[in-house]
Amino acid sequence: MTVTARILIIDDEAPIRRFLRVAMEADGYDVIEAATARQGLAAAARETPALIVLDLGLPDADGLSVLRDLRGWSQVPVLILSIRADEAGKVEALDAGAQDYVVKPFGVKEFLARVRGLLRDRLTEIVPSVLTIGPLRIDAADHSASLEGTAIHLTRREFDLLWMLASHRGRLVTQEMILRAIWGPAHADDSQYLRVYIRQLRQKLGDDASNPRFIATEPGIGYRFLEGTDA
Repeated sequence: MTVTARILIIDDEAPIRRFLRVAMEADGYDVIEAATARQGLAAAARETPALIVLDLGLPDADGLSVLRDLRGWSQVPVLILSIRADEAGKVEALDAGAQDYVVKPFGVKEFLARVRGLLRDRLTEIVPSVLTIGPLRIDAADHSASLEGTAIHLTRREFDLLWMLASHRGRLVTQEMILRAIWGPAHADDSQYLRVYIRQLRQKLGDDASNPRFIATEPGIGYRFLEGTDA
């Protein structure tokens, strides 16, 4: 069975996103779009793309800050797409963790070749859109979750939080990483806000903070989704 790579485009120009979507879908990719830094980080956490195409000139944050935030918790390949053609800007982006850099305007054949090159060694590592962890099932495609076959009613933010933790299960995810990815850079210090959502999520999962089945707290640092209940 052919595996379709999921690609996230983070660009505020709708015509560019539309052009890239048509080209990449014709090449067999599953495409997700985001128009802002905040939307992009949330989509990266929720959708676990195999590749991110990132514009540097976003309306709510510089693309380099998005890249640096992303590198705090993900090593997904990033292809920078920008009108900035100076060598210093390219070097800065590559040093910040980008794998490739394409200057606008660009040729679609070369762009797709670069995409294929970045994906070549990664296609077998794509995170599935459905996670099954013991009795817990989480479906990213329709943003649903169930526990022992019973649906769990989650808000969009609760689902995004659950997916981010579960898709990085076994690894520590810091409070700042979560807040930046799901609520945006302006909320990076709102740890109390995050604790409220963690408490709500635990209640819906029937999880006990003192003896966790799913979500363990690393005091003062963040959270770890336990992997001992994997199916």
